[in-house]
Amino acid sequence: MLRHLGAKRTPGHNLKLATLLGLTAGFVNAAGFLAYSVLTTNVTGHAALFAEHIATQDWKTAQVIALWMFLFLAGAFFSSLVLTYTGPNQRFSYSIPILVEIVVLLFSAIYGNRYDATLVSKEIFAGSLLFAMGLQNALVSMISGSVVRTTHLTGTFTDLGIELAQLIKRNENDRTVVKSKIKLRVVIIFFFMMGAIVGAYLFSHYRFKSFFVPIFVLCYALLYDIFRIKIKRFYQKQILR
Repeated sequence: MLRHLGAKRTPGHNLKLATLLGLTAGFVNAAGFLAYSVLTTNVTGHAALFAEHIATQDWKTAQVIALWMFLFLAGAFFSSLVLTYTGPNQRFSYSIPILVEIVVLLFSAIYGNRYDATLVSKEIFAGSLLFAMGLQNALVSMISGSVVRTTHLTGTFTDLGIELAQLIKRNENDRTVVKSKIKLRVVIIFFFMMGAIVGAYLFSHYRFKSFFVPIFVLCYALLYDIFRIKIKRFYQKQILR
């Protein structure tokens, strides 16, 4: 799911990736908004807010929003840097960004209830989630060859609309490919929305402890390939005996 790159990657790998990390992104988007009143999975809305506060000369708030946008960028940069320097053939290079994301979410799960103390702490927690989502977005994009993006739905809905239109005009052979793309878009949208619903529900009941749910999902995604490889090697050894 995570370690397969390039020609080794199949639509099935992308569907698994979209399912787990789309669920995580939707959860963080909803829970993060309820926790900090900040959208933490994209920067589109922040760009509009940044422009508004520049226009009204609210420089302090504009600086905070600029910092959030930068942190999303920094997360994407860090993830890309790790995958680039470890090399596309380096096994488990994806584990570093995911481990960093887990640490960030753990930070919110354990200490998030203390953010009310100061506005600065709120800004730090919201910024850390934006960093984590930028990191995840770049990771998923690089692994899937820019086929899957899980932290926002604007591009996904656009692609889905284009592909639905293409489905009408294409011949039968082309339709198979288009249907595969449509299936992937629908899976991303569905699991992002499911993650958001679950995130909103659990946060309203369990507050910051609910962030342990996406941590569990990420741990599962991280360990999935590792145990899969070990099991595969075990069976290969049994066959060779």
